[in-house]
Amino acid sequence: MSPTQTAQLMDGTGLAGRMVEEAAAEAARISQRTGISPCLATVLVGEDPASVTYVRMKQARCAKAGIRSRHITLPAATTTAELVDTLAGLSNDPEVHGILLQHPCGPHIDERPAFEAIAPEKDVDGVTTHSFAAMSFALPGYVSCTPGGIMRLLKEYDVGLTGKHAVVVGRSAILGKPVGMLLLAQDATVTYCHSRTADLSVMVREADIVVAAVGRPRLIRGEDIKPGAVVIDAGYNPGNVGDVDFDTALTRARLITPVPGGVGPMTIAVLLAQTVEAAAIQLGIQEH
Repeated sequence: MSPTQTAQLMDGTGLAGRMVEEAAAEAARISQRTGISPCLATVLVGEDPASVTYVRMKQARCAKAGIRSRHITLPAATTTAELVDTLAGLSNDPEVHGILLQHPCGPHIDERPAFEAIAPEKDVDGVTTHSFAAMSFALPGYVSCTPGGIMRLLKEYDVGLTGKHAVVVGRSAILGKPVGMLLLAQDATVTYCHSRTADLSVMVREADIVVAAVGRPRLIRGEDIKPGAVVIDAGYNPGNVGDVDFDTALTRARLITPVPGGVGPMTIAVLLAQTVEAAAIQLGIQEH
C-alpha cells in the first residue's frame, strides 16, 4: 500500500446485524414448530458495572432476536461451589437451551470448574474444555464467541487463509488459544505470541494476518504491520482503545477492524446464533 492509502474497515456492526436477523428468523421458526422460544440463561456474580452493562446489552439483543433470557444475579460473596451448583442446575433445566457465565467472576472464584459445570450442549459461549477440544479437532460443538466472530468476519471479507501466516497476540482460553485453532483448521500457519514474547514487533512484521487479543492498549504499533496485512483488533480498553495503534496501522493494513464496531458486535451475534442452534438441536428439530 502507498502512504496515501488507508485500509478498508471491516464492518462488524453491519454483519452482526444481519446475523441477528437470521437468528431471529430461526427462533421464530422454532417457536412456530414447537411452541417454545429459545432461552439463554445469563449468570452474573456481583455487580461489576461493566459486567452489568454487558449482560443488559446481551439481554436486549436476545429480545430483538426473539430469544427468551433468564438472568441470575448472585451475590459478590458467592463461592465457587455455589456458582457451580447454580450452573449445574441450569444445565439440567430443559427450559434453558444456552448458558452464559459473565466473566470475570471475581478473584475468589475459580472459573475453570464453574465453566466445566456448563453442559457441553448448552455451552453456547464456547468456554468449556469440551468446546475447546471440538474446535481443535474440527468436531461438532460451539466455538468461543469472539473467535467465531473473527472467523466469520474473515470469511465475509474473502480473506484467504490457506498458507497465510497468522500471528495471534494473546493466549487466553476463550480468545487467543481458540482463534489460533480455528485459523489452523483453515490451513493458516499460526504463531502464538503474548505480552512477554521477546521481539514481539519482529513477529508481527512477518504476519499476513494479525489478531490482537492481549488486552493492552496500542501494544501493536502501526509501523510493525506488514504492508497489506489484515488486522483484527479484539482488544477493548478504557476510552474505546484497542490493542492496535489504529491510526498508524490504518495506512499499512489492507483490512482492519475498528474499535468499537469491529469484533465486539460479532461476539454477541455468534452467541445468539449458537443459542438458537442449541435450542433447535435440544428440541429435536435439527441435527448438529
